[in-house]
Amino acid sequence: MGHLRTIEDLLSFLKRRGLLIALCALLAVALAAAYAKRRPDSYTAWASIEIQTAQVRVPVAGSAPTDAAQASGSAQLVQSLQHRLTTRQNLVAIIERHRLYSDLPALSTEAKVTALRAAIRFNTVEVSGDPAYGQPTQVSAVVISATFGDAENAARIANDLAQSVVDLSASGQLQRARESYTFHSERLSVLSTEIQAQEAKIIAWRNANAEMLPPVSATRREELTTIETDLRDLDRDLLLVDEERRRISARETLRPTDRQRLRELDDQTVLIAGQKNALNARAAAIEAGLAGVAVAERGLADLERDLGQIQRNFDQTSDAQAEAEAQLRLAERQQGERFGILDRAITPEHPDGPRRKMFVAVGAIAGLLGGLILAFLLDLLKPVIRTSAQMERELGLRPIIALPEIRPSGRGRIRLS
Repeated sequence: MGHLRTIEDLLSFLKRRGLLIALCALLAVALAAAYAKRRPDSYTAWASIEIQTAQVRVPVAGSAPTDAAQASGSAQLVQSLQHRLTTRQNLVAIIERHRLYSDLPALSTEAKVTALRAAIRFNTVEVSGDPAYGQPTQVSAVVISATFGDAENAARIANDLAQSVVDLSASGQLQRARESYTFHSERLSVLSTEIQAQEAKIIAWRNANAEMLPPVSATRREELTTIETDLRDLDRDLLLVDEERRRISARETLRPTDRQRLRELDDQTVLIAGQKNALNARAAAIEAGLAGVAVAERGLADLERDLGQIQRNFDQTSDAQAEAEAQLRLAERQQGERFGILDRAITPEHPDGPRRKMFVAVGAIAGLLGGLILAFLLDLLKPVIRTSAQMERELGLRPIIALPEIRPSGRGRIRLS
């Protein structure tokens, strides 16, 4: 630290520059006091809003009515209301309604809106305990604070915002309930139309593929089985005819009755062959018709699956519509979740700012530091060896004689101090 290397050097430095340090500290204190005195007072008013739970529970489809099921996201609702209340349009309306900043005509509207927005605070009090999994955070109360230079205006602003929260929450819940009910009703109508259209597609598909879909396809398969059985019987009859013909032909001498029987067997062979050809043709026709059964059945299954999905959506939407209708009735009767003013803001009696003592204390500390720095710089600009210890430390020379500081007296004589 330069020439200040010992406690004696520091004490000597403080004694020598004490007046300068004190003057700097006094000047900083005076400036801080003047600045703190010029700053206007600020008052803070608080208004409390209680979030009351619904008086009537609406059961959710497929479950019992619980608080978690009825949770409407109070924290999200409060945040939405905060955004709506701190919009430029609403803040301008508050400024004009309460004639705020009327003593500052040169202040622009944007500057007023920015100052008012910075003076408003929304603090929420969450419900004790952790929320259920997947459920939004619940809030039990909202505290609105407004800080302003005038005590009455601070209370007016806080009460105005609190009343706006109550009004907007009531109208907002009713509007959301109506929008939800309208949405589900329109969705239900659309799904009903889709169900009718899908049923018409299924009917058209069945008509176009009647030969390849049950029960006609099952009848055709049974007929094909019967044809195959008849073909096996004809083959057996043909074998019997051939066997009889061979037995008769093997005789050495054919009698007239044998020749007559051979002619009958030939006729019977022709008849059996004709029956087989007819049955084979019918079987081929049936097999050709059944070739597209898989495609037809798969197409029908796809259409019925789509119909089932639409039907499930219809059932879910129907349950949601019933719940939305119940919520709408509760909102119209004001029996749902409600916001109520628990404690209105009163005019504060004492200002909460600025903290003038803090400004003065900070000014004193800054002045002392500034004085110390200034005094140290002055010593650095004009370094002087003042004691024999400094001379021995800086130059490595031990002085033989140390004379005290000689100051001229008032009468022109030299006086040893």
